[in-house]
Amino acid sequence: MNLLMILAALSGAMAVAAGAFGAHGASGAAAEWLKTGAHYQLIHAVAALVALRLDLRGPAWLFIAGGGLFAATLYLMAIGAPRWFGAITPIGGALLIGAWLWLAWSGLRG
Repeated sequence: MNLLMILAALSGAMAVAAGAFGAHGASGAAAEWLKTGAHYQLIHAVAALVALRLDLRGPAWLFIAGGGLFAATLYLMAIGAPRWFGAITPIGGALLIGAWLWLAWSGLRG
C-alpha cells in the first residue's frame, strides 16, 4: 500500500468536490474560498504524485500536508467556521512553498 499515493488521490477527489460545490452550491465569499482551496489542493495533489514518482517523499508529504491545511481552513470558513481560521491558511501556504523549494534543491543536487 502506498499511503502517499492514496492521500494524493483522496486530496484530488476532495478538491474536485469542493470546487464543484463552490461553483454550484455556494455564493459570495464562501464560493470564492471553495474555489481557491480546490485550486490549490488539486494542483498540489498532482505535485505530490509527481514528487512521489521522482521518489522524493519529503516534498510529496509537504505538498499533501500544505495543500490539505491550506484548503481545509478555507473549506471550513466556507461552511461557517470563524474567520480566524483564515490565520491558519498561511501555514499551509508556507508548507507548500517549502515543498517547492525542497523539490528545487533536490533538482540542484542531481
